[in-house]
Amino acid sequence: MSVKPAPSSALFAGPFALGTLSAPDGPAFPALVTPDAQVVDLRVAFGDDRSTTRSLLASWESALPRLRTLAADGGPGRKPLADFRVHAPVEPRQVLQSGANYRQHVIDLHVAHRAPGDDRPEEERRAEAAEVMDRRAAEDLPYVFIGLPSAITGPYDDVVLPAWAEQPDWELELAAVIGRPAHRVSVEAALDHVAGYTIANDLTDRATVFRRDMPQIGTDWLRSKNAPGFTPLGPWIVPAESIAHPGDLRLTLKLNGETMQDESTKDMIFDVARMVSYASQTARLLPGDLVLTGSPAGNGMHWGRLLRDGDVMDAAITGLGAQRTRCVAEATR
Repeated sequence: MSVKPAPSSALFAGPFALGTLSAPDGPAFPALVTPDAQVVDLRVAFGDDRSTTRSLLASWESALPRLRTLAADGGPGRKPLADFRVHAPVEPRQVLQSGANYRQHVIDLHVAHRAPGDDRPEEERRAEAAEVMDRRAAEDLPYVFIGLPSAITGPYDDVVLPAWAEQPDWELELAAVIGRPAHRVSVEAALDHVAGYTIANDLTDRATVFRRDMPQIGTDWLRSKNAPGFTPLGPWIVPAESIAHPGDLRLTLKLNGETMQDESTKDMIFDVARMVSYASQTARLLPGDLVLTGSPAGNGMHWGRLLRDGDVMDAAITGLGAQRTRCVAEATR
């Protein structure tokens, strides 16, 4: 089952976006979607073997002008979006995830986890943390790790909370979608390799982030972040040319109608270009791959309220649309 957000006058910024849709009982297909909720089947429009959004992204430079023309052409063949199911917009081969990348979020964590015996006023500890964050932005490197494509689900699909997950939490993030292969690219050239942007909610079970049996080995991202459906994605890939300022987008997540996260990407310690460049220094980023850029303050651990059966999350990022996902407890035998 799935729950869709209420319709809006414009689904996203710009003249078109990419999605992956399916008709009832039909196969998924790449689609051009217009802001007034009309759909063009790109298998038909391109008339070739581009049967997935990822294959379209693999020829992004030549596909983009044709997509612009299709969006501007008011001719026949369009169908209403309401006739289709919306899936995650792309199936990436690689998912690169980021942690500790929002200044205020990390400062809050620093203040909340003060060392025993540190009785300094909060203002002093907050100022110290701010200085550390400024130095980190100038001198240090992003923190990036690997996620699994199998954790991705659609933007309106139910999210199953595993029975073993004691502290499931939300993490709304801006995701960059790679269009041109990127390997060891500079910060200055990094955004030339980004085809567009989408919304990701990188769910995390806080109870399993750190191994209790072997604390010396550190974080366990496999178990804490990669359960099936733990990364609701989409609904759309909005072309980078339609997002003029990825460094100034508003991220908002509501839990059962109550705002929990509300921050701008201006608060990032490392911006999208630095994230993509850094990830490419080790990995060869491929068309359709995702680079998640971290989550701002306002996670469940901050509020003392974790996800549970029946919760509904509404997540939105400026110009990229909105997703709505409902949490469902795993059925037990």
